[in-house]
Amino acid sequence: MKKFSRKYFLKLIGLTGLTSIIGSLFNQEYGENMKRFSIKKNQNLIKNITKLPKIGTWPTDDPFLFCVHHHDIYPSANENLGPNASLSSRDIGQDFSNRDGWSMYHGSTIPGFPRHPHRGFETVTIVEKGLIDHSDSLGAAARYGNGDVQWLTAGNGIQHSEMFPLFDKINNNAIDFFQIWINLPASRKRVEPYFSMFWAHEVPVINIQDSKGRFTEITIIAGQYEKNKSPNPPPDSWASNSKNNLVMWIIKLESNAEWVLPATSSNVKRSLYIVNGNGIKIDTKSISSRNKIELVPDNNVKVKDINGGTKLLLLQGKPILEPIVKHGPFVMNTQSEIRQAYYDYQNTQFGGWKWKKDAPTHGKEYKRFAKFIDGTEEIPS
Repeated sequence: MKKFSRKYFLKLIGLTGLTSIIGSLFNQEYGENMKRFSIKKNQNLIKNITKLPKIGTWPTDDPFLFCVHHHDIYPSANENLGPNASLSSRDIGQDFSNRDGWSMYHGSTIPGFPRHPHRGFETVTIVEKGLIDHSDSLGAAARYGNGDVQWLTAGNGIQHSEMFPLFDKINNNAIDFFQIWINLPASRKRVEPYFSMFWAHEVPVINIQDSKGRFTEITIIAGQYEKNKSPNPPPDSWASNSKNNLVMWIIKLESNAEWVLPATSSNVKRSLYIVNGNGIKIDTKSISSRNKIELVPDNNVKVKDINGGTKLLLLQGKPILEPIVKHGPFVMNTQSEIRQAYYDYQNTQFGGWKWKKDAPTHGKEYKRFAKFIDGTEEIPS
């Protein structure tokens, strides 16, 4: 893989965030060579299959901008919430090496992503394992994880920091999460930023048993499954209008379990990602792990695990169908709007930075919480 200098990274994005650097690397390193192929008619269930890259962001369809899956197994923690291991061989500030199964990313002593700006879209961070410390230019803060979800509407502009404090001084510290970017339509790209938390106990998790007693577990971050509804999305989100049929589900099939993904409206884009496991069968077609499957939305789809258990991610939504211009941490509709975003950031810092450090963490106590812009605080049960 090519080496990229610190100067190149700073020029590219001006300290951008969690997924944009990875996306740039992926586009340069893998974009031309990524194999995309069509599947012949399989009872009109599958449109296309795309092999997922070994590193970097995953391909997505409108209204999603991209998705990244982070899975790091950090060593035991030191006294300062960082890894109890030498960092001397790592390219600190831009460590995406996955050496020994983990990366520091833009962190210097604690892994993560120090402050960086966004405008024109939303980030959804779904943490299955580990904790993330959030701090932003509006004054909001949170420590969340182990099933929690943060949904952030960047809108007109926000800076935030995402750090991964480590707590276990004896055992390894795992972090496993998705971050998904959802586009905003032109009419809402300049709305006021909005910070929201879905605590684990608020996110519906349902279990469905097949005819042989095997279970499929569905976590509903956005959308509805039968009578089970997700928490309400932020008010300016594309997901806030039910007609846009936006869905984000994590689906876990037990070994050899069968489950039927119900049909939906024909005007949405529907993609199923095979995150891990031996793969699945859709009807009679076997598909291995690490693939994105674009499905025909208005047909029921029978999914069967191929021995051993499988984790899937479902992303679905009605396309916004507007021009997309992306540059680093900003996603707008025109190049002039991108230039304006950089100008505004340089001149306003999107509200400034209220924290003493670029990479703040929230103490050594293993405690989840959120402090909102209005000063209210939540501690999940």
